[in-house]
Amino acid sequence: MERDTTERGATTRVHRARPTRKRWIRAATAVAGVTVCLATATVGHAVNEARSPAPSTGNPSPAPGKPSPAPDDPWTSRDAAAYWTADRMAAAAPAGSDTPARPTAPTPPTATTRSAVPKGTAAAARAGRTARHFNGVPSVGVLFSVDGDAKAHHCTASVVHSPHGNLILTAGHCNPGTRAAFVPQYRSGSATQPYGVWAIERTFAYPGRGTTGARADLDFAFATVAPGEDGDTIEEVTGGNTLSPTPGYTNDVTVIGYPNVRNDPEDRAVRCATRTGRLSGTRELRMECGGFYGGTSGSPWLSDFDEESRTGRIIGVIGGLNGGGPKGPDADRISYSPYFGSKVLNLYARAAQK
Repeated sequence: MERDTTERGATTRVHRARPTRKRWIRAATAVAGVTVCLATATVGHAVNEARSPAPSTGNPSPAPGKPSPAPDDPWTSRDAAAYWTADRMAAAAPAGSDTPARPTAPTPPTATTRSAVPKGTAAAARAGRTARHFNGVPSVGVLFSVDGDAKAHHCTASVVHSPHGNLILTAGHCNPGTRAAFVPQYRSGSATQPYGVWAIERTFAYPGRGTTGARADLDFAFATVAPGEDGDTIEEVTGGNTLSPTPGYTNDVTVIGYPNVRNDPEDRAVRCATRTGRLSGTRELRMECGGFYGGTSGSPWLSDFDEESRTGRIIGVIGGLNGGGPKGPDADRISYSPYFGSKVLNLYARAAQK
């Protein structure tokens, strides 16, 4: 079961307060060093760079490693804001799902009793903590796109600091369809989104990525975001998180995501502070926290999350084996992430050049 691709994945600019930048500026300085070190790093020819097609184009998919032709009618953030109205976003649902819809929203947070049960068991997951709903943060939002006849709340994505200020990070299996857009700090039912609606341009992912075996270790992707209607970059408006190599299997993280309304009727962001461990038999991370239903693939795992700037260091995303979690009744309670090493840094170096 893939947790996402189709599941666990403003026309007028409004005045809005920008998030506090202190942390973001520090993040920019830190990542600048990473970027310099990786500027000459080679990315294998297997990397797939594909431009998301504009609504009116019928360009064929590019061969692996080749960028697709530029569309005749570029898909702009003005187009994205005009297409993704409040009604369309509210109506967005997965094209198909093998994850059963939940009759109620996740329960309120509970104190963890993980110490009272064996670690890693289904009983431990059920006894563990549950994500809480909140109003979200500017640098994390929802991916929307059209897949066939279905309008989809596709996945979750987050803004990553980059030299051009135009990068977001999500899971590799969250392939954007047509009319793809990123909505930071998405507010369900709002006539205008607090940080706008942004068109997705190019995506960068490894063709060898997947959700089984070693392919699951490559389940991450970057995408470039078109400038806003007044020329601002996404990062200038929302701030950005720092991409960091995973420091080890045990980490304290804050995970933020957007379950889709099919699985979570509140249709709001959720967050959970928890500790990661190693997914047995793999080179992936796992974490236990309920409430990460369909739509949360690509949710960032943030280390050193700063409540003032509302950003942190991204050391993982929900994705990997099975699309980011186990099959069965505890699917929302246990989540996985690829381990961030040289592959994700090399992919970032290529995406950051655009």
